[in-house]
Amino acid sequence: SVKERKVIISLLDKIQFELEQTIDRHSKKLIVANLELFLDYCVRFYDRQFITRETVNQGIVENFKTLLEDYFSSEKPQKQGTPSVSYFAKEQHLSSNYFGDLIKKETGKSAHEHIQSKLIEVAKEKIFDHNKSLSEIAYELGFKYPQHFTRLFKNKVGYTPNEYRMLG
Repeated sequence: SVKERKVIISLLDKIQFELEQTIDRHSKKLIVANLELFLDYCVRFYDRQFITRETVNQGIVENFKTLLEDYFSSEKPQKQGTPSVSYFAKEQHLSSNYFGDLIKKETGKSAHEHIQSKLIEVAKEKIFDHNKSLSEIAYELGFKYPQHFTRLFKNKVGYTPNEYRMLG
């Protein structure tokens, strides 16, 4: 906003003023104090945008869920591997950091956690297809190495994929 811009410019002017003065015993303290204040305002303004854009953010969250569903119902995992946060950020024309922050603030879970949850959900469905080996399922989900799939599955579910398969 115009007010926010004025605050930032005012602080930058103060920092510049101190840098142009003859250095005395107060210079460093004043420069650091103004830099800290500048950074505090930056964090405030960054956080505020998540609140003021709630409606837009919900659209991004919904798009993320749809993109996640589409990714795993396509052949992308086999061709491109397990999806990354940056993939979904690019799909929505956002930076990875901003996208990750937005998802975390809106849902309470990180984008990476959402991706892993979806991956485990799809894996649980595929595991009961006894016509496919666990290695084939791991490759279908985008894992280069089946042991990475096994490790993630055990970590998230509490059972190895093979143990889980035996339960069903």
